[in-house]
Amino acid sequence: MKTCLNLKTVKKVSIACIAALSFASCSNNDNEVELDLATKILFTSNNEDGNVNTFNVGDINSVTRATLNTSVTAADGIYYDSDDDLVVQASRSTFGLEGYTGISLDAPLVSVNVTASVVGTTDMSSPREVAVSNDFYVVADNADVDGNADTPDGRLFVYVKEGNRFNLRNTITTNIKLWGIIFVGNDLYAVADATNKLAVYNNFLSNTSTTTLEASKTIVAEGIVRTHGLTYDAMTDTMILTDIGAASNGQDDGGFHVISNFSSKFRNTANGATLAVSEQTRVSGSNTMMGNPVDVAFDGETGTVFIAEAGNNGGRILAFNNINSGGNLTPVYNASLAKASAVYLHKE
Repeated sequence: MKTCLNLKTVKKVSIACIAALSFASCSNNDNEVELDLATKILFTSNNEDGNVNTFNVGDINSVTRATLNTSVTAADGIYYDSDDDLVVQASRSTFGLEGYTGISLDAPLVSVNVTASVVGTTDMSSPREVAVSNDFYVVADNADVDGNADTPDGRLFVYVKEGNRFNLRNTITTNIKLWGIIFVGNDLYAVADATNKLAVYNNFLSNTSTTTLEASKTIVAEGIVRTHGLTYDAMTDTMILTDIGAASNGQDDGGFHVISNFSSKFRNTANGATLAVSEQTRVSGSNTMMGNPVDVAFDGETGTVFIAEAGNNGGRILAFNNINSGGNLTPVYNASLAKASAVYLHKE
């Protein structure tokens, strides 16, 4: 989903002591070792095996990878809480949020079996993206609410992390079909799945009751067929939307749109109006390996876009830079990840 904002520096992580990590020294407890976290870690989820794959992308030319093996079999939205060293993902097999500790982020690859240490009620039907504001975890659920496929709707489940529990505070029913969501300040932005529209719910968390809520504003992003993922970088005021193209083509018709100076462009586009494609930068084409780019994260410092590609060759994690001119770019990084579903970039 996204890039971590307003992070505190993470100093150390304790995990099981592994002899292969020769550069790390064991602590006084022979069962533990302390490791410095890398500068930039991309957390990913998938719908193939439900494990969390982590990519050390501090040097895009020398990416290393590690895995958290979970008990869930499919997952979507993902988030890393640096204060608690906690990875949280939305489980599509248990239909609840699950949080894991015991993180291994270093090369060579170390697979660690983890058990959810922070759990909650299993309220959802089809959880997708996760958006986080302090201790509030909002999950977009794209299951049909009213049983009528012709009427777009979805639900936003609002959880509060309290100790080792995710407690459901309230549920918001929307009049758009949901997928990607992200907080920008107090406002929650959401893609309207099966369309090329972007919606915002102003001061979203002030809605404390279980109710139906219309978007504060919706605009059309010209040039997109069907958007799924989104991310926002406050440092550069950049919004990125993915385009999966036709649902029947998961191999080569996808792309993403970069919207620079997003705040003013969104503000100056009237409710229901269209943001012209000339005001956006599109990356797409056969070289991109994008057919079903379902989620996106962005490193504004380096201008690098990370994509969870669910379709092409079974699923990939892709990275692109030099995106300013758009076009048919070749990824600077490409790794297989079956049925990739979400990405989240943590930066120290």
